[in-house]
Amino acid sequence: MTNTTIGLLFVASYVLGGIPTGYLIGRYKGIDIRQHGSGNPGTANVYRTLGKGPGILTFAVDFFKGFGPAYIAMQYFYIQGSADFSKGHWWIPVTAGALAIAGHIWTLFLSFKGGKGVATAAGVFMALLPVPTAGAFVVFGIAVALTHHISVGSMSAAVSLPLLCLLLTNEHQRPFTLLALVVCVLIIFTHISNIRRILKGAELSFKHKGAEGAEKK
Repeated sequence: MTNTTIGLLFVASYVLGGIPTGYLIGRYKGIDIRQHGSGNPGTANVYRTLGKGPGILTFAVDFFKGFGPAYIAMQYFYIQGSADFSKGHWWIPVTAGALAIAGHIWTLFLSFKGGKGVATAAGVFMALLPVPTAGAFVVFGIAVALTHHISVGSMSAAVSLPLLCLLLTNEHQRPFTLLALVVCVLIIFTHISNIRRILKGAELSFKHKGAEGAEKK
């Protein structure tokens, strides 16, 4: 393990996280997804605009954009309990995961305007803390079933994740819990426009189709 390999991991994490899956799928289908529905190139808007298959594919690819870098960091650059800042320390998988999420939200491929980070964050935490993340998926499913809004499910899962981490992790995993708290705040921030639409009763259901006229801000 060298500074060069760690640096390459970090660069790859950001670039991989920045691949604009929803935008590319939309282009393949002949549209710019940013000009339809909510204008966001994420899973929910792709699902509403292009259908179930493209929506699931968008989620899967965005998930693995986060899972891949975090998993590699955990397998090859992390030793639980290591106090050596240059070898096996927790800061390496935390930084790799954070850069993958940042790459998705601020993608260099779309003028630093990407998705909201939910699927990529889910991938990151499935690699870092699989048990609490599985619990957050359950919370997501319940919230979406009750409200029919993916945004509500996403925010509910984001809020539940750091709480589940506190309950289900050991002392060596506390830095990952701190990252979960930071990501929770970030995801709530990226959903401010959704919160505004929810308060106005204008938020689109995931069942809604043909959302071209929806508010984009």
